[in-house]
Amino acid sequence: QVQLVESGGGLVQAGGSLRLSCAASGGTFSSLTMGWFRQAPGKEREFVAAISGSGLNLYYAASVKGRFLIARENAKKTSYLQMNGLKPEDTAVYYCAAVYRSVEATMRGTEYEFWGQGTQVTVSS
Repeated sequence: QVQLVESGGGLVQAGGSLRLSCAASGGTFSSLTMGWFRQAPGKEREFVAAISGSGLNLYYAASVKGRFLIARENAKKTSYLQMNGLKPEDTAVYYCAAVYRSVEATMRGTEYEFWGQGTQVTVSS
């Protein structure tokens, strides 16, 4: 029903910036809560950021707060993750996710339903 495709990953030096994009197709984009997750080799998937359908309500993991920014452009059916001040520990595969639930619900445990294929982000020291 909803398909998500991430792009923008790559290799960047510590302290640099990168912007990830998540293009959505199908469904009703403005009704979707959009989230970003990441998974490093040998580690569990972790929450990074989320944004409500309106774009007015934003949530961040403590590890990225103040460095990363999540945004969306509903007219383009695209969600973004702007990553600044990158650190080697940010190295991971980053995944875009979506669900037809409030962003508050996702922060309380409601799971995301739709997932992208992931894009690799590597931060060198």
